[in-house]
Amino acid sequence: MKAVISLGANIGDAKAHLDLAVALLREATDVTLVSSYLQTKPVGGPEQPDYLNAVAIIESDLPAKDLLAVLNGIETAMGRTREIHWGPRVIDLDLIQYGALLVSDEKLTLPHPRAHERRFVLAPWLEIEPEAILLTHGRISDLLNTDLE
Repeated sequence: MKAVISLGANIGDAKAHLDLAVALLREATDVTLVSSYLQTKPVGGPEQPDYLNAVAIIESDLPAKDLLAVLNGIETAMGRTREIHWGPRVIDLDLIQYGALLVSDEKLTLPHPRAHERRFVLAPWLEIEPEAILLTHGRISDLLNTDLE
């Protein structure tokens, strides 16, 4: 099943961190597309450096929560800590959409609840999948024409 993964980093060598995260994703899943890297201003949280963001499209047969566990495992292996909400991070991997699954519980919400508001998710996604549709919100190209963070 196709999954959309958002990647972001703003601590240390962000490009190297994204490169490593993509390599680890390739080891754990079937990565089919990766966007170019986009520098963005942080959204919310404390004062912090700009981010480098990307989107990857992968194929996986894992249940959604198991795929999320793989993403969290990559983050942990790369040194991600969760000390400050929306704070700086060495790597951030978010499961944006997974097939046509609609999930809402304490551990996972699909599609990602703020993806439709985030230019740093939508712009790189549109680059690699111009006809993409975010479930429950519509075409990515239309969403990008609204006022986003």
